[in-house]
Amino acid sequence: MRKTELSELEFVLATETDKSNASYIGQWSIEQHTDSLSNEDIAHFIIENAQGDRVGYVILTGLKDPHKAVCMKRIANRIKDRGYGKATMKQLLNWVFESTDAHRVWLHVKDYNQRARHVYESAGFVTEGLLRESYLYESKFESIVVMSVLRTEYRAPL
Repeated sequence: MRKTELSELEFVLATETDKSNASYIGQWSIEQHTDSLSNEDIAHFIIENAQGDRVGYVILTGLKDPHKAVCMKRIANRIKDRGYGKATMKQLLNWVFESTDAHRVWLHVKDYNQRARHVYESAGFVTEGLLRESYLYESKFESIVVMSVLRTEYRAPL
């Protein structure tokens, strides 16, 4: 995981709008992504594999939150079923809890996205609740599951 460069936003947008990701994650304009790179409340990271190839990206918000709650706004991978999601979650939680004073990392995920929910649970996230039909996507209301991990629950990877 490393900070996203302005020149990589085309990759980010392509990942975000890829058919394997688009229905699961929110969509930002190029301007929103550009603005996020200089916003002190947001961390925007590129995910790379061991060979240095870009495989996805992550956006965290709330780095300046007075309640010390960081939101994992978005995680999207172009390459599936290779363990990048689980590895990224471990690195992400390590970065948040070792580099910030955050007390809580939280996220929301569509209730039917079992693959993502499994990854989050394996990283230590706990389900907090369900926001019924709270997200409108292509003229259909979808339900969102809220999950979090607290600093006191976090165990750094060995």
